[in-house]
Amino acid sequence: MTNNQKATAAVRAFLLAACALLVAGPVPARAAALPQAPSGDWLYVTVARGEPRSGDLRGTLLLCDPPRGHEQAVRACEELRAAHGDVGRIPLKETFCTMVYAPVSVSARGEWGGRAVTYKETFANSCVMAARTGAVFALPR
Repeated sequence: MTNNQKATAAVRAFLLAACALLVAGPVPARAAALPQAPSGDWLYVTVARGEPRSGDLRGTLLLCDPPRGHEQAVRACEELRAAHGDVGRIPLKETFCTMVYAPVSVSARGEWGGRAVTYKETFANSCVMAARTGAVFALPR
């Protein structure tokens, strides 16, 4: 299963669980809170280091109303707001990156401004990734 398929499966599982609980009907007031689908602007972001099929995969839910769920949520949400939720429109940062090939594959799926957002890219290394995507994929190792 590819990293993209794993991320898609995780989001689907979350949404299916939420739907199943909603279909089950009302629950007593003392029951645990039901998971809710994210509202507002949000992205489920993943980062895979190494070759996509064999690398280490990390992911998190970045929520932007208010910013949370990500170590650099405030900065990532500001960059996304400036780019109207389009990761590919985040301005390129001026930096010097080594020409070492250490591939990093990233993906983002979610909703921004009421529209679906999907982004997927593989970069030569994490420096190039950060220069092109800002804080959006800055996940801890």
